[in-house]
Amino acid sequence: MTQGSTRLPLKETNSVSSPPNATRQAIVRLQHVHKAYGNGFKALTDINLEIQSGDFLFVTGPSGSGKSTFLKLLYGEERATAGEVMVDGLNVGDLRGDRLAALRRRIGVVFQDYKLIPRRTVAENVTFVLWAQGYGRQEIQRRLTPALKMVGLQHKADSFPDELSGGEQQRASIARAIAGTPPIVLADEPTGNLDADNSWQVIKILKKLHAIGITIIVTTHDESLIRLSNHPVVQIRNGHLYCPQPKL
Repeated sequence: MTQGSTRLPLKETNSVSSPPNATRQAIVRLQHVHKAYGNGFKALTDINLEIQSGDFLFVTGPSGSGKSTFLKLLYGEERATAGEVMVDGLNVGDLRGDRLAALRRRIGVVFQDYKLIPRRTVAENVTFVLWAQGYGRQEIQRRLTPALKMVGLQHKADSFPDELSGGEQQRASIARAIAGTPPIVLADEPTGNLDADNSWQVIKILKKLHAIGITIIVTTHDESLIRLSNHPVVQIRNGHLYCPQPKL
């Protein structure tokens, strides 16, 4: 992660910095981003952040701090009130219709509450998304099995969501998110409804995806998972972005 070419001290700040990396390019860049709602509530204030392709970043903070809003800005569900949100070389604020849909096909999103279609099997939940993205039947079948294997659910392909545990439902939602091989995966509190063992399984899958080059951005308030994972962390508190000082 970099903030321009400026190296900042490791302390609380509203921007993040690390040494520049000549072999990778920024895949996400937010510059002076503000998000306010019609009722006057300021969800995010002057966010400056650069994430390089292949990074794994945790975004932490208390409930209501702005973490989900931050992710929604990246896939265009929300639009910044001011500032610039760049994702994969595109200004998200300028995208509408087909152009926004094309960007969203390059972003896998994993939600806390899974958002699986109840009356479709695991395989059908994955194939439905691929079909919506324009893939043909042969390509859908080619992508389905590797996605289910990645999350350890090939034996549950014909099961319905209500036949799965919470951990299995979340892994199914990850399979759905990655079947289109997106370069970016956003996970919004993906372990929020899971016990410790299932939470760690989800993080291990995200780490496997990171190992093959996918950029991973995870919001969470689970400090134990963050410590175990050993990836960079930023905090959002009261709409401001901070880089916590490491403990020596």
